[in-house]
Amino acid sequence: MVHQRDFRFLVVIAVALTAAGCVAFQADLDATVMVGSAEPITTAPSSTTSTLPARDCSPILAGAGPGTSRIGPLGPTEASISISQAVFPCADEVVVTAGNDLGLVAVSAQLAAALGGPLLVAGEGDQASLAAELERLAPGKVTLVGEVPPVALPPDAGLEALEGTLQEVAKLAYAAMGADIWVGIDSGGVPAIGRILQPISTGQSFWVPASGTVEACDRGDEQITAAINRRAQAVQPAGDWWLVDACSPELALVAAVAARSAGGTVLLVDGRDLRTNRAVVAAVPGSSVPEHVFLLGDIAPDVDWQVDALIGGLELPGGGLTLFPGRRIVALYGNPTTAALGVMGEQGPEEAVLRAREVAAPYGADGMEVLPAFEIIATVASASATEDGDYSWEMTVDELRPWVDAAAREGLYVTLDLQPGRTDFLTQAKRFEELLVLPHVGLALDSEWRLKSNQVHLRQIGSVDASEVNEVVDWLASLVREHALPQKLLIVHQFKFSMITNRELIESPPELAVMIHVDGQGPIHTKYDTYGALTGAADADRWWWGWKNFYDEDTPTPTPAQVLELDPLPVYVSYQ
Repeated sequence: MVHQRDFRFLVVIAVALTAAGCVAFQADLDATVMVGSAEPITTAPSSTTSTLPARDCSPILAGAGPGTSRIGPLGPTEASISISQAVFPCADEVVVTAGNDLGLVAVSAQLAAALGGPLLVAGEGDQASLAAELERLAPGKVTLVGEVPPVALPPDAGLEALEGTLQEVAKLAYAAMGADIWVGIDSGGVPAIGRILQPISTGQSFWVPASGTVEACDRGDEQITAAINRRAQAVQPAGDWWLVDACSPELALVAAVAARSAGGTVLLVDGRDLRTNRAVVAAVPGSSVPEHVFLLGDIAPDVDWQVDALIGGLELPGGGLTLFPGRRIVALYGNPTTAALGVMGEQGPEEAVLRAREVAAPYGADGMEVLPAFEIIATVASASATEDGDYSWEMTVDELRPWVDAAAREGLYVTLDLQPGRTDFLTQAKRFEELLVLPHVGLALDSEWRLKSNQVHLRQIGSVDASEVNEVVDWLASLVREHALPQKLLIVHQFKFSMITNRELIESPPELAVMIHVDGQGPIHTKYDTYGALTGAADADRWWWGWKNFYDEDTPTPTPAQVLELDPLPVYVSYQ
């Protein structure tokens, strides 16, 4: 085998361009791109001339049938090899670069995509796995970009090395590609990669980001979100999907080379939850269903169901697959059959839609997106024993359907509230499965009305243990997974600590947005005290928080401005 250090002296590198050689300039991410042409740059012939027989190295559709595969979490070297093995049966040309400069990886990716072969990243230490992949690919030519550690090459492979500063190497790669547009950008890292993925996909321009190593990544950083958005807005996914955690930009570049060759699409995602970015969700509906989905980088385990939700195309009212953060729900509360149980019974479905919008509007004063909603008491606590003995009167699906359908047509959310009496919450919830599999319908557990076997409504305040709530959590989460649904809201009502025992043990899986809803009534200072006490408990940061206003029982009814002064800010406000 030939070693890099043994033949460097055989390769002559051109590192200078005349002023007329290309049109290049520094710009920010939104700069106007200038068009120019480059004079050809020549290098000496490769040190070895390929004598490989003719063969078909056409990239394959990487996924062996429908499904999801995970590549990683791996470092750039191992991931680049895995990607190469998944897509390229062999390769006439291969580009190899070091992974310690993201700008260099970006330049190398654009060159590899233009040449139609894989990009391999050489890390530090033993290069045996990289050498083995080169031997499998059996390329006619290997292009080394930058200071690549010594690696054994196949005996029949020709060699070209591009060395120098990032700008010098970039000019050589630009000339070799024959691109028409050069863009130099001041930024680097994830913000730059979010833009460079598109030129890799098209090959019509050449982008050079700032030099630098991959730094620690904060997924909550606005620049990361902007990069995810930018990439999603630039494409309509087709072919295989490559979903790459945005904090692994070098893996996104390597994947983009493979996707260009195999006809796939790279999207940046938040590895903690694939559903959180609305631009990604919006990019998917209407596109072809992928044959296969690849997950790269530090992506949470067990996310196949999130991939199904992305593909399924069912969104929440207002868009997206997750409820919070980013929006506030404002709901009318009550039972449609009677005004005695709240404002939901004071008008019909269409009029209730208009009223819900009117009530919700002031809650966007702080800039938050507001989603109007209905919270319907689907099972009503009874002061006396009902026919089945559970002290709860249950509405039917047919009775609820006009309200649920009206909400769907008008873009409202619906929560079905359960007051189960002496039966359990899960038993009652299952009555409404036909409605709960709809993307805009969630569930509320009214613990005040959960009686023990010897209790009666209005004589005792009911309560529920975390174990019973978790039965509902597990069942509702399974519906989300099985039906590829958006995240569902699960509310547990509380205005006394005794109403939920072992609250800290309630599970909060990503399929659900679990909320504690503080629904006490009375003087406003008492309501504030109750809210402060419940939100001040040690487990408070595990939940989203809700607040209830009573038109008649509160003295006075809190204004939207007063509600928006609460800490923590509620993401759900209801009116009874």
